[in-house]
Amino acid sequence: MADNYNVYLNPLTDRYASAEMSYNWSPQKKHSTWRRLWVALAEAEQEFGLAITDQQINEMRGHLDDIDFEAVAREEAERRHDVMSHIHVFGTQCPSAMPIIHLGATSCYVTDNTELIQMRDGLKLVRGKMLKLFDNMAKFAMQYKDMPTLGFTHYQPAQLTTVGKRFCLYLQDFLLDFERLENELANLPFRSVKGTTGTQASFLELFDGDHDKVRALEKRVAEKMGFEKIIPVSGQTYTRKVDFYILSLLAGIAQSAYKMAGDIRLLANLREIEEPFGKKQIGSSAMAYKRNPMRSERVCSLARYVMDLPVNAAHTHATQWFERTLDDSANRRLVLPEAFLGIDVILSLLVNITDGLQVWPAVIAKRVAAELPFMATENIMMEAVKAGGDRQELHEAIRVNSMEAARMIKTEGRDNDLLDRLKADPAFAKVADKIDSLVDPKKFVGRAPQQTEDFIREHISPILAMYEYELTGASVDSVNV
Repeated sequence: MADNYNVYLNPLTDRYASAEMSYNWSPQKKHSTWRRLWVALAEAEQEFGLAITDQQINEMRGHLDDIDFEAVAREEAERRHDVMSHIHVFGTQCPSAMPIIHLGATSCYVTDNTELIQMRDGLKLVRGKMLKLFDNMAKFAMQYKDMPTLGFTHYQPAQLTTVGKRFCLYLQDFLLDFERLENELANLPFRSVKGTTGTQASFLELFDGDHDKVRALEKRVAEKMGFEKIIPVSGQTYTRKVDFYILSLLAGIAQSAYKMAGDIRLLANLREIEEPFGKKQIGSSAMAYKRNPMRSERVCSLARYVMDLPVNAAHTHATQWFERTLDDSANRRLVLPEAFLGIDVILSLLVNITDGLQVWPAVIAKRVAAELPFMATENIMMEAVKAGGDRQELHEAIRVNSMEAARMIKTEGRDNDLLDRLKADPAFAKVADKIDSLVDPKKFVGRAPQQTEDFIREHISPILAMYEYELTGASVDSVNV
């Protein structure tokens, strides 16, 4: 936490986000990556014949991380140019390399390529947390795959499902997000060396008009920075549509998170399922008895923010004039890091929530019992028909008894006594002793348990097995879960 309480503190970094994601968007990561890019460029240029010595490259390698940020600030106060300020400070640390640092490059060589690296590395951190979330949710779904629970449509009582099946719905949303994440990681392009307007004219000059060497240089620098794909053409910047796609992916994860956390909040109100609650946690400063779903509320709060960011990226792309304008810069300094930091916090919260979800079977069973008699009437009627009853007469008897039972529930707050009413009705005399057995909740969940098993086995378990190494190393710590 910052020591100066007289300045604005970003809650994403100061209060919520993990150390790993905060570092990924830190000045240290950003500017040490600039230096690594300058080294990669110099190495590749040397490989293809430019007069760059091993001493110059080794000197640069020796100062990748020891950045004097105060010296940079002094330089930038005079030069009003962040990249040139860092070049000069880097050059004072490795004076023999000063003449060849940034050779042939434009500022976007370091700025754009670094942001692509940060997005790539950020997506990998997101993937790690999603895998941990998958693991938690899959275990939870399998544990409760057979537990009947009341389904809701329009937030009105509907047919039964199971607790496990319901959580498969949330998990499937995250699976769709995960598949998009994998696609973006596989196809995220590197800008590499493109020059001031994307024509690579400066590099063509350096290599005496040798187009093959310029193409090879571009590929080699990308390889050195861990990228297989290069954006085919660019202006000074890579197309900002890439940012929009990445932010849309993160917004999709936020949507899935909001859906699940929102439902957990509703379930908490019903007292069926609740998020973890600490022994000394306080739900309300005034109402000491309260057990507010504050983690899920925070998920929804941050998810709304992240979901709104893609439209910002869309405007940035749409308003880039010709080969580039600089009005994207200040905007993207805010939008890109905060989208990743927001999702990082959201996923940390969800991992924490799903690691300690509290299920209250008695409450769930009581609500099922209150509504199931109405749902079971068709089964009861069919059994009575088999015993010789008239379907139309039985239907009318059920209608009359159901309406009266519902009236007593609403007007007098009674429990649902429809089954007792049907047992006492002469029309159902022949099946009265079977009625209780016809109302076993497990007979009304359809294939929900099997659907849960199939989904986890066919779609989630293979992913967890594929990324077992990443799952075991995924950090889910945050400052204030």
